[in-house]
Amino acid sequence: RLAKMNPRLRHWREAATLLLAAGTLGRPPRSPLGPFDYELLLLRRSSRSGFMPGAHVFPGGLAEPADFSAEWLGLLPASPYCGLGAVKPPPPGGSRAPLFATDRESLGSPLPGEVAFRICALRETFEEAGILLLVPGRGPAPPLPAERLPPAAELEEWRRRVRDDASCFLRLCRHLGCAPNIWALHEWSNWLTPVGRAGRGGRRYDTAFFLCCLEERPPHASQDDQEVTAVLWSSPPEAIERFKSQEIWFPPPQFYELCRLCNFSSLGELEKFSSARALEGCERWMPVMLSAPDGFIQLLPGKD
Repeated sequence: RLAKMNPRLRHWREAATLLLAAGTLGRPPRSPLGPFDYELLLLRRSSRSGFMPGAHVFPGGLAEPADFSAEWLGLLPASPYCGLGAVKPPPPGGSRAPLFATDRESLGSPLPGEVAFRICALRETFEEAGILLLVPGRGPAPPLPAERLPPAAELEEWRRRVRDDASCFLRLCRHLGCAPNIWALHEWSNWLTPVGRAGRGGRRYDTAFFLCCLEERPPHASQDDQEVTAVLWSSPPEAIERFKSQEIWFPPPQFYELCRLCNFSSLGELEKFSSARALEGCERWMPVMLSAPDGFIQLLPGKD
């Protein structure tokens, strides 16, 4: 049974994105900030895309009804949040980001947003980059080793099916006797598209950003030549340098997040910080556009 998407959202489309960091021990530094022992996955959007064409982004996309399907409960642990750590209550006067606070049961899904949007981010990462992050059994458990995945040709066929029909992601997990590794994803941030950045047809997005740290070297990634036309692994400062030299460009949320990640040169430190920070929950941010004679500035909450 597929749940209905949130009918109360008139201006926003719910989505999820994954900041995927993987270890690169032993590689010489190529950054003025010194050595970073990890890289992030960046994908170049097709020039034909209706939203941010040609931009380099983290893998992700729109949530689908299949991500909220009750059938996922057959593959995940039976607990209120499927084994995820509970987020602390917001401070007095604060509130949980609506993306996560929405009562999904009233919309026909027993899966809370914390689970469904992680499934969405993992599904989109498989569709767009061919990277499949699973655990054997019902989880939580160590990640499924690459050698236990199906042969490349079979995996590519599954990727095509999932791209055509999001419900095939659940069928793939069931076929492999695995669960999507939702426990490796830490809640990181929540961005709303400002009016001035709306895509074709005025599309605006309410997007959950998750962070995942992989200890091993970057897994093999490949573009789908539809939504994604190139794949790039880069440390945060190297990505910023490429942006400054106009080799590539990022939408403002990606640029902001990469700048924040420049504070962490160690993958271990980033994993420790992000896992603790995720328990606090994230705020929802919508940049406010300020026009200037030579461009524009995006202001965030708290800036005067």
